Amino acid sequence: MTDLSQLGTPIGPMIRVRGGFANRLYRLDTDQGSFAVKELNLVDRRQTYLVEDVFRFERAAFAAGIPMPEPISADEHTLVHRWVEGETVPEAPVPAAYAFEVGEILARIHALDVEWTHGPIEELAPRDWPELAERAAATGQPWADELASQVETFLAIACFVDTCERPGPVVLTHRDIQPWNLLAQEGRPVVLDWELSGLLDLAGELGSTALSLAKGPGFDDIEPASFRSVLDGYVAGGGTLPPSGPSWFVFLIGGWLGFTRWNILRRLAGVEATTGPDLALSQESARNGVRGLPDLFARLAELETLLP
Repeated sequence: MTDLSQLGTPIGPMIRVRGGFANRLYRLDTDQGSFAVKELNLVDRRQTYLVEDVFRFERAAFAAGIPMPEPISADEHTLVHRWVEGETVPEAPVPAAYAFEVGEILARIHALDVEWTHGPIEELAPRDWPELAERAAATGQPWADELASQVETFLAIACFVDTCERPGPVVLTHRDIQPWNLLAQEGRPVVLDWELSGLLDLAGELGSTALSLAKGPGFDDIEPASFRSVLDGYVAGGGTLPPSGPSWFVFLIGGWLGFTRWNILRRLAGVEATTGPDLALSQESARNGVRGLPDLFARLAELETLLP
């Protein structure tokens, strides 16, 4: 891990904070304050982390008053932010006022004038689901039968991700505003975990954010008022909504598809990596994806009724 001596003299041991889905987080208390120290996963990272660009983007967002932890330092191994106290946001429909403010925050983020030297991330969706199902069965994974029964669905999802038309515009944004990347301070949002920031089709960002804040763990408990409040807040913050259509949900589906495959591969390896999530958390994430993605894909037409 990076030398942290510039943060001051520790007043206790660095404490691991459990639950990170991709990296490992620690709290460090020193005579200069409290810090969130994130150890980046360097073993099987799903995509390149653009350290300098993301840090510059974070600094600009913080300077513009976006509610977020203060970014302190960043390198290819470790991210450091000022520690922020707040309540975790459960995976459940959030109050309309909270959703509205998240929409306003998104509009303010999209209005930032920050140089970005990389184009949008464009990767073909994975198509090796038959092979993964065979390997899951051979290694006795508890969700192997479910994956085998849904192979054709996963191939159809991959086709949808690769062929769905994105109408634009493309914006520089956070790309991962989900309940687990938010805190609540006196009922108001604080945005965490900016390392996936980059360019993204606006519809994909709005659809992913609004749906994640409007639903429970599955898709049987979707609160339309929470979904619409994100969009109302975005317009109130000066943003313009893109055309309605399935492109609002393609980024969410594609991201979850890649995340599920990544966790399946971690489980198939059978050995816990030295960085990234615990093996048990990868097991839970793999199972949730195998069960949840087909359900989400089947509800596309229903989800489009939420759109303006």
